[in-house]
Amino acid sequence: MRIKGKNFDGEGGEEEEQKLVVGYALTLKKKKSFLQPEFERLACKKGILFVAIDVNLPLSDQGPFDIILHKLLGKEWSDIVEDYRQTHPEVTVIDPPYAIQQLHNRQSMLQDVVDLNLSDFHGRVGVPKQMVIMKDPLSIPDEVAKAGLKLPLVAKPLVVDGSAKSHELFLACDWSSLSELEPPLVLQEFVNHDGILFKIYIVGDAIKVVRRFSLANVNKCRRAKVPGIFPFPRVSSAAASADDADLDPRIAELPPKPLLERLSKELRHRLGLRLFNIDMIREHGTRDIFYVIDINYFPDFLLTFKKK
Repeated sequence: MRIKGKNFDGEGGEEEEQKLVVGYALTLKKKKSFLQPEFERLACKKGILFVAIDVNLPLSDQGPFDIILHKLLGKEWSDIVEDYRQTHPEVTVIDPPYAIQQLHNRQSMLQDVVDLNLSDFHGRVGVPKQMVIMKDPLSIPDEVAKAGLKLPLVAKPLVVDGSAKSHELFLACDWSSLSELEPPLVLQEFVNHDGILFKIYIVGDAIKVVRRFSLANVNKCRRAKVPGIFPFPRVSSAAASADDADLDPRIAELPPKPLLERLSKELRHRLGLRLFNIDMIREHGTRDIFYVIDINYFPDFLLTFKKK
């Protein structure tokens, strides 16, 4: 449903063109990064009006909306949005809570990539070998050995709940240090990728790729000299942009466009999402072997797309 605004010019009222109304329910942090003044002005010129949703009032009593845009956690909010989707099929909800939920678990988020068959489509896309540890830190070295994972390993909290702790990543370089980790977690083999990570932003059918600095390659000699567990820096943040860096062209080359288009189309369908990003790396010494290491819902992407 659309609404009409009024433009009073001093000679009576004149109706403006109909506007697309987007109701949003976001955390304060997400609102600050998303609804920047420049973006709101641009949206207004395009006939898009953003309206804050009051989470303390029934959602059905608010609006009318054309689109619901949200990023709040909790079962209560998810139930509210799901009920609204069922009773207001004319409104586009971005995105369904049940679809977002699978990205809150680092085991389930990559399963759809594992199930894809992109073995020879302008390149190959896979997932680093990984396993889930639910409890008993002392058993981790034995469990890892049984699973056949090779050091070094990236340790990631299993649950992604928006907290700072859920984004704390560690690199484990020796067997004895594995028992110092705190389950539940995902252990993922570290793939040398020349210190460059590709962030693939997906908004509906639109795709934008940027480069970010990441961890340097780890060789056996270096690993032997630095045993232990080391925290990851925030390698994929906007502050780590590598787009303007003087890089070796073989390292800086973006993944092939047809591969990205196929990957994003397949994941949109399998995940049931319209608004997410993929973290991808290229294996050292190759040109066409890629690994997806993370998928994030509703990333801070607007400045990236504005530069397009």
